[in-house]
Order: sequence, then C-alpha cells, then structure tokens
Amino acid sequence: MGKKRIIIVGEEKKTTKKSLKEEKGVRVPGLKGGERVVAVTVEPVKEEPSFAKATEGQGEEKKEATAPKRVKPPKARGKKYKAAKTQVDPAKLYPLAEAIKLLKETSYSKFDGRAEVHLNLIKKGFQTETELPHFQAKQKKVVVADEAVIKQIEDGKIDFDVLLASPKIMPQLVKFAKILGPKGLMPNPKKGTVLDQPEKAIKSFQKTSLDVKTEKDVPLIHLVFGSVKQPEKELSANLETLLKAIGLKNIQKAVIKATMGPAIKVAIDNL
Repeated sequence: MGKKRIIIVGEEKKTTKKSLKEEKGVRVPGLKGGERVVAVTVEPVKEEPSFAKATEGQGEEKKEATAPKRVKPPKARGKKYKAAKTQVDPAKLYPLAEAIKLLKETSYSKFDGRAEVHLNLIKKGFQTETELPHFQAKQKKVVVADEAVIKQIEDGKIDFDVLLASPKIMPQLVKFAKILGPKGLMPNPKKGTVLDQPEKAIKSFQKTSLDVKTEKDVPLIHLVFGSVKQPEKELSANLETLLKAIGLKNIQKAVIKATMGPAIKVAIDNL
C-alpha cells in the first residue's frame, strides 16, 4: 500500500499506546503511555512522480497541439483567364456543339492548345479503347515476351505499350503480375495478348487507338481529344465518339477546356 503518515485531527482524548493500536489498528512509533493525543487517521504519502509518469501523455498533447496543415491558397489567375471566364456561365450545361465553339473562343494561348476533356464517372476501374475519327494517337510500341524482355522487366525498364506472349513463356511472367497488372500490360487471353504466334500479331496491336481508363483510386478520366485549331465539326465528332465509347450512363459529369482556357460543362443527355 506504500508509505503512510499520521495526521492528528478532531478532539483530544486520553489514550495509551496499546489502546490506540487496538482501536485504530495502527502502530505509532514513539507514542508514550498516558500521553494525550487526538484521533488518528492514516493517509497515503504523496510520492514524487517518476520520470516515466511525469512524461506520460506528453506525446498525445503535442499531437493535439500540432498546428493544422497549411491550406494551399487558390491559384492566382491572370487577366486573360479572367476575361475568358466571363464568357462562360459556370451554372450552365452547354450542348456539345455550343461547348466546342466556346472552347475555341475562350482559348487564349499563343500556341496550338489542346482540347481537353475531364470526366467524372459513376465508379472507378473503368477501362476501354476507342479510335476517334479526327485524332491521330501515338503509335503503340508492341513487344513479344522473351528472355531479353523479361530481363528488362526485372531491371524495372518498361518502355512498351503492349506486351504479347506465348502460352509457353507465361509461367515466367506470373511473378511480374503485380508490376504489369496495374499498368494494364499483363498478357491475358481475354485481351488476345496471349497467342501461339505472337510475332504475327504485332501489327494488329500497333493501331493508333486511344486508351481510356479511370485513375487508380478515383473515377476520373482526363484525356486530350484534339487541338484547338481543328475545325469545330472534327472536335465535336471526336468528343461524341469518345463519350459514347465510355457509355453515357457511366458518366456523371463532363467538362471540356482548352489548355489555356476556362472549364465548360457539357450536356450529354441528348447525345
């Protein structure tokens, strides 16, 4: 129970060392018989806190006292952007053709800016391919898995867009599934990238189709569907083809903009 000390309180009464011990059950060193004392109580002695106890909980207090993270201030916009933004109603959903026309009018870059589309889908994990009628996508680099390619993958050198493989070499690629899978590069019979004679299929996979997929952790898609200098009809055809390839029922919101220009919301219900 720890150390104790005697506290004398209350009214005086005559007692002896023996009677005190019997009544209180407490031994009082140095008490002489017949000496007048008052009632005795026992109270634990307050010990000096140890270093461990004294510092207990200080870490939590420091965490609570930590200042909140600094919020990044909004991006400063120039006069050209502010002037272009006045031409767009942020609450309006523009019909596709009208939105394309506005995209060209509100682009203020001196170079040939890109026509961008930013989509918010219902769920993440979406992926498809499509070819736009007036858009030249970058030609894909297609390789066939062999010992040299496997060595490059082991060294972390992945400089191809499509990986073809024969059933015979697939067991050697299994250990790279966690590397190739998230990138969409793991050969798969369902995708037609596992073939008995993959060398003969290289040309068919070099087509300039556009890869369309959501970001890893959120249902967002960001793509370029043309250039600002293209005719309005070409841009409209590209965007409509892209939206239909994704599926209008999968899209919650569609926004287009020039590389240097304000965002324009697009109405997709009537496509």
